[in-house]
This record gives sequence, C-alpha cells and structure tokens, in this order.
Amino acid sequence: MGQAEWVTVPISTRDVEGPIYLSRAEWDTIEAATARIIPTDHHPGAREARVVRFIDRMLAGTQFVFPAADGIGWLQMTGREEAAWAERIQTRRALYRNGIRELDQIANANFGGRFLDLDDDEQDRVLEKLSGQPKPEPFTFDAPEDDGRGGAPAGNQPVNEDFLSFFPLLVLNTRQGFYGDPVYGGNDNRIGWAVIGFDGPPTLRSTMDGSYTTLKYMIPEAQWPYERHPAVLRYRRP
Repeated sequence: MGQAEWVTVPISTRDVEGPIYLSRAEWDTIEAATARIIPTDHHPGAREARVVRFIDRMLAGTQFVFPAADGIGWLQMTGREEAAWAERIQTRRALYRNGIRELDQIANANFGGRFLDLDDDEQDRVLEKLSGQPKPEPFTFDAPEDDGRGGAPAGNQPVNEDFLSFFPLLVLNTRQGFYGDPVYGGNDNRIGWAVIGFDGPPTLRSTMDGSYTTLKYMIPEAQWPYERHPAVLRYRRP
C-alpha cells in the first residue's frame, strides 16, 4: 500500500502545549541544551523556536513521522513500516534518556548541580565535556575554510541519524527543529526562517502542488564548483 492510500489522522504537533513523551524535567533540560546550541542573541534562538517541542514529538512515536501532503494531519503507518520506525524511535529515546542523565552527571561532578540549574557558561562547559570538543567560535565570512574552528559555511551535509551518538544527534535535531517546516513542531512562527531571511512556503501543501518555488534564491548561471563561481562569490562579504 502506497502512502497515498494511508489513513490521515487529524492531529497536530501543537495540540498539546507541553511534553507528550518527555517528562517535564527532561523537557526543560533538553530545552536548555538546545538553547546553548542555537542561543538567543540579537536573533531568537532554539528556545523561541520551540525546538524542544520538535524533539519531543519526534520521540513521541510513529504518529508524527509523515505529515499529510496538505499539511493537515499525519499519515498513519501500519505493518512492517510502522514497526521499523518504532524501532528507530525507541533507539533515539534511549539515546536521549541516557544523554540527559549524562548531562546531569557531568554537571554535578563539575559544578555540584543539575545541568538545568547552571548558568550559560557552565552549561557550555558541560557540553564541551560531553562532546569532547571546544565550543565553536562565532561564524565569520572571512575565516579560512580549513581553520579548524568552524569558520566556513556548511554545505549540504547528509547524515544518517541512526548511527549518531547523543550529542551529535542533539545538535542535528536542534538544527532540524530550528530550520525545518513548522508542521513538525519546531520553527515556531517561522522564526528559524526569519533569522536567515528565508520567507519559506506558506503551507506544506504549496511545496507539493508547485505553487511555491525557491527559484528566486537560485543563481542560474552558477556552475560547479559553485563555491568559486563569480556569481556566488559576489554575494560573499569582502
């Protein structure tokens, strides 16, 4: 049976304001961690975009995997496909539950309290210990591409979530919740898109029926390798 024949369940990631899967303490801890990954500064961050809601709905079960093409409701999976997704979600649940415990263990060992109770700098130190890497420096357009401090803009980086440990999964999910379609629960009020100057599709339906395109963001004359093409370089800051 193809997806076109699946039953649509009229539910939304926003039907419940708070957590569905996570406990309140887990919700608050993950929200705090995502707020250090995409912090609030002169722009809204992960907290304002409700990234934690995206993560909670992702962990809640198979009901929030495939949104209906019109953006109203979600497709109900059955059989082997549902079982396969349930197994994947169960693995992610274990990673998050264990990861939250490790956050608190590191926080307590180094600062004598829960991760949630630490200030921003202390939370950053905990995340550094968890990841095994120093906190990235702020992005700059003029940083060398291979300077080792994250200065170069990221390109298309396909990642299989099923093989990630907790911290890289948390970072990836934070990005997804900040920049993904609001139907999935994050990017509240299209905050993530506004931060990068992207208008975004008005509805999920408009991405399916062809009424919305991203042609205005394209550079038709650009050729591979696009990073060095004059049509691309003219948009780079001097």
